[in-house]
Amino acid sequence: MTPEQLKARTKKFALDVIVLVSKLPRTLVTEIIGRQLVRCSTLVGANYLAACRGRSRAEFSAKAAVALEEADESLYWLEILRDSGIYSEVSVDVLISEADELVAIFAASYKTAKSH
Repeated sequence: MTPEQLKARTKKFALDVIVLVSKLPRTLVTEIIGRQLVRCSTLVGANYLAACRGRSRAEFSAKAAVALEEADESLYWLEILRDSGIYSEVSVDVLISEADELVAIFAASYKTAKSH
């Protein structure tokens, strides 16, 4: 996967999460979870963009690590939505799968960058 493809993929992930959060029932719990989920899902791509603009391998590694953390947190909140029964539509499972794949991609990128 090229950097441009991954940038597009992380942006689509954030936009898909925004759509999902906009469909959640309006409660105190979903407001809290929704804010956290939108924050971390949008930061996946933002930190990857910053990593791509890094001036050194160390800077790339640091930002890739943050993107990994944000993808992992996104996965957590999506699973909370599903497992709590708050939102159990198929779209949440699709996003869980995508978040899991993004975690794997960023974990591999971070590992590769740190080993060189």
